[in-house]
Amino acid sequence: MGALLAMSEDCRERTLRLLETLDPYRVDSPTEWQGNTVGSLLYHIAAIELDWLYAELMAKDFPEEASEWFPHDVREKGGRLTPVLGDPKERHLARLAWVRDRMREELRSLADEDLQATRSTDGDNTVTPEWVFHHLMQHEAEHRGQLGEILVSWGI
Repeated sequence: MGALLAMSEDCRERTLRLLETLDPYRVDSPTEWQGNTVGSLLYHIAAIELDWLYAELMAKDFPEEASEWFPHDVREKGGRLTPVLGDPKERHLARLAWVRDRMREELRSLADEDLQATRSTDGDNTVTPEWVFHHLMQHEAEHRGQLGEILVSWGI
């Protein structure tokens, strides 16, 4: 468990390092990257981590305060990421930190032997906590690549 948490922390640290160069006023700037803003991508990363943490890893309801951090659905009806506009860079970073704090707190109850326990998802798939960690790190890394491309396109 410790190794997986350390890997996920490394993944998050890489994302945060990339964002250090982001001008806070560009978080809602239009992009050519499938129309997603930096803020919308950051919201999506955090929301997906929260969902996998509670729906699959812990198999329990979201904490009550989650609605304060996530007032929007992750996707629009057509499948596109919901545009999340108006939150400053600091709010997006705080949201990522809040979700990660929940993960650290919740995973204290899991032991190493729990990593291979199977869980069913809504889509008739079976996953293990170990696979969920892999999936979340891969998901964030793919979106970090998009964020990097956005910053490069802006000359940052």
